[in-house]
Amino acid sequence: MAQGFMAAGLVVTAISARADLPYDREPINYLSAQAHDPVAELKTLVESKKVVLEKEGPQGYLRAVLKALDVPVSSQVLVFSKTSFQPSRISPKTPRAIYFNDDVYVGYVQHGEAIEFSASDPQLGGVFYTLTDAEEGAEPAIERRTHDCLLCHLSGRTEEVPGHQVRSMKTEPSGRPVFSAGSFASTHDSPLGERWGGWYVTGKLSGQAHMGNLLTRGDEADVRKNAKAASDVLDLSSRLDLKPYLSPHSDVVALLVLEHQVKMHNLLTVANYQGKLALQYAKDMNRAFGEPEGTISEGTARRFDGPAEAIVRYMLFTEEAPLSGAIEGTSTFAADFTSRGPRDDRGRSLRDFDLNTRMFKYPCSYLIYSKAFDALPTPIKDRTYRRLWEVLTGRDRSKAFARRTAEERRAILEILLATKPGLPDYWREPG
Repeated sequence: MAQGFMAAGLVVTAISARADLPYDREPINYLSAQAHDPVAELKTLVESKKVVLEKEGPQGYLRAVLKALDVPVSSQVLVFSKTSFQPSRISPKTPRAIYFNDDVYVGYVQHGEAIEFSASDPQLGGVFYTLTDAEEGAEPAIERRTHDCLLCHLSGRTEEVPGHQVRSMKTEPSGRPVFSAGSFASTHDSPLGERWGGWYVTGKLSGQAHMGNLLTRGDEADVRKNAKAASDVLDLSSRLDLKPYLSPHSDVVALLVLEHQVKMHNLLTVANYQGKLALQYAKDMNRAFGEPEGTISEGTARRFDGPAEAIVRYMLFTEEAPLSGAIEGTSTFAADFTSRGPRDDRGRSLRDFDLNTRMFKYPCSYLIYSKAFDALPTPIKDRTYRRLWEVLTGRDRSKAFARRTAEERRAILEILLATKPGLPDYWREPG
């Protein structure tokens, strides 16, 4: 649940504004369809008492839910701007902690009303939940949230689908965002100088400037005066009490991965929705004009191309902001993240980091292995595979993909051939 929830006082407006949610009808049925993401599965297990969540320490159920969802503690990042639905409890002294894996985001606020979740559902996109204490002797309650979360999680920043976001904004010493100064939606395309406003950042960045760790009144002179606070920070103990958190870190490498992942998830949701809507339209037109079932017109076929192309370009990091020096985190996140990926017979993985000139050594998103990718409607997935193959085999040498060298393309192709099930047969044919 990346930085995004607004003050609870705006929730009533959100419910009214989203009463006509555009995706709450066939073929998507966002509000009524059964979710099948990891948090939905955990909810079922808890309610059936097949999983018992135990409280531990001041964080309550946090450690238990991270373990149940296979979310590493090392993924912890800390956001101190008041951009959650629990703003009164968030400040630079009491930041919100976010933990994540490939499918789930978990938000924790000290003495908060609930643990927050957002998950990537293969069919629905971003789905949101809270976990709250139940009455004494009962199990904690995991509840799916819709309209209130969609206030921030359905907008242009999420590609106009229920999704996730990482925002960067100037933040006052109180934790209040300086909304008048604007904000940035952070992805791997964003210059480092625009990233991490309102977040703590721990790590070595070789002097590369960013907006993290800064408290400001909003004017540029104040930002420059406090610019040293945004340089390499290895220890946060002088800024806040770290005892209430599971980790003392807000690792820069975890932040880099988080920013890449949230937009990749959103683009997969866009493609899923657009593919379903196009197929539904084709079905209705075939019925209206007496065409055979399954007929796809040229106009409908073109509706699959745009979403597939967006996935391929982002997946191959075609517009990634370059790094001007080495980046090193302070936690075990990089090693933990790398260990989770499949490897080819030469030991290569799409999860291997570069962190000198770019994020990954082999620039192709690891979310190609995700359930969200595999659940794409067939015409979208077919076009995505075709375009990836054209680029990776060098058949497409257009300017859009010029950053990917022949060596990089060949390495990515070989890794995918060895590790990705379900590739089309033509991927294995001689070039």
